[in-house]
Amino acid sequence: PSYQAYSYAKTIENFSEYVQDERIRIAPCAYLHNYDEKYRYEIDNEQYKDIVNLAPLFLKEDTLKLRAFIKKYIKKPDDGEILYQIDHGKIRPSKALQDTLVSMLQGNEEYYMLDEQKVVYSMIKSIVEKSKNSNQKHTIIVEGGPGTGKSVLAINLLVEFRDLVTAYVTKNSAPRNVYYEKLIRGNYKRQYVRNLFKFSGAFTEARNNDFDFLIIDEAHRLNERSGLFGNKGENQIKELIRAAKVSVFFIDEDQKVTLKDIGSVDEIKRFAKHYNSIIHSGEDFILSSQFRCNGSDGYIAFLDDLLGIRETANYDYFDLDYDIRVYDDLVKMREDLRELNKINNKARMMAGYCYDWVTKNNPNADVYDIKIGDDFKAKWNFSNTSTWAIDQDSFDQVGCIHTAQGLEFDYIGVIIGKDLRYENGRVITDPTKRSNQDASLKGMYRNKQYEEADTIIRNTYKTLLTRGQKGCYIYCEDEELKEYFKRRIIYLNTTKQKI
Repeated sequence: PSYQAYSYAKTIENFSEYVQDERIRIAPCAYLHNYDEKYRYEIDNEQYKDIVNLAPLFLKEDTLKLRAFIKKYIKKPDDGEILYQIDHGKIRPSKALQDTLVSMLQGNEEYYMLDEQKVVYSMIKSIVEKSKNSNQKHTIIVEGGPGTGKSVLAINLLVEFRDLVTAYVTKNSAPRNVYYEKLIRGNYKRQYVRNLFKFSGAFTEARNNDFDFLIIDEAHRLNERSGLFGNKGENQIKELIRAAKVSVFFIDEDQKVTLKDIGSVDEIKRFAKHYNSIIHSGEDFILSSQFRCNGSDGYIAFLDDLLGIRETANYDYFDLDYDIRVYDDLVKMREDLRELNKINNKARMMAGYCYDWVTKNNPNADVYDIKIGDDFKAKWNFSNTSTWAIDQDSFDQVGCIHTAQGLEFDYIGVIIGKDLRYENGRVITDPTKRSNQDASLKGMYRNKQYEEADTIIRNTYKTLLTRGQKGCYIYCEDEELKEYFKRRIIYLNTTKQKI
């Protein structure tokens, strides 16, 4: 409760122009009016000392202390004038918030930009600067494949335009939470910057140009409707363009992984035209250099060919030093990754969603979601924190596309389930082998979206297989697929040795 009050106070301090200009001090506190005195030790103790010092805690028996606290900061009534001004005043990021963002990025090597990123960054910066003196809308579309640095560019833009009303937006919570945690580096006093990281469904009621600048990462994952039951809003792309004077969409149409994903270049352009927004897209806004997978677009082309997405010239070769292996023993794969994870906590295992989330209703230690063969057992990471990708003790949990997309590791192990098989000389998909709990193919039978389902399964594995910067280890449930992958990779290594 103290942290909640503290974060509210910091949000007002950092975004209310009236509070900043009038130098109003906000003194947060928490009043737990029903909290029984006999349980005080559970909440008012050494563990929470730092935050309670910032926002004092008052329980049921502390009414006199609370009164003294209020009298210390409020000397006379103002008929609600300050609250009115805060509620109706302008939003403006404070200088303190701006300085905090800059300090977060300094020395954080993960957010250094390379040449191609800097070129696109400069063009976007020019567009945003010119927009400050006009009400003209601008819509920027930045395209790029896995690991081309879209998210690095997005975070740098967030910091660059810290003086504007801006936000970093994603549909999935995983990239938002991980980038946010990496920036604050465990400093809870900086957690008020979370307000700059928003869910794509949070703009259903946003007015025209409420924001100066919105940065939409993983735009291919945007949905049409918002809300838990898909009953809010009209279209997330439309709402985001309406909400911002300048919106930049980072997109890779080959990473759509559910039937609900509607993000596309054409859709963004359609709604931009609806709002008479100037569209900036094309070759100047395409990121092509490959930063993940040790620097080669050839690896992505190889995967396209391997998974049967499209035939490419990279059947038997890609130019990079990359550790790609196919395992017969899944336990051995996990243990090899565990050793690599000990180096810097940057190795994880992921799987296609072919396994029910059994532990959702039965979290007992001896219950597992994924059981393969006699010896391999594991749990999904769904019950873990939203920062599974960087948590110190999360290696043994297996991630899925929803917790991995937009993130990267040094080494990744991918379990390919029975929804991908090799039959009659080609790779095929089988949506019936997906878990019934998987919502990514919901509506497939009703809407007869069989081709779309095929694409989504292939895209899902392509996305998982591109999460590793240095290596990718693979286990296939289908024996024929395993043997096919082995043949391709042996042939690949033989070709490299000849060259």
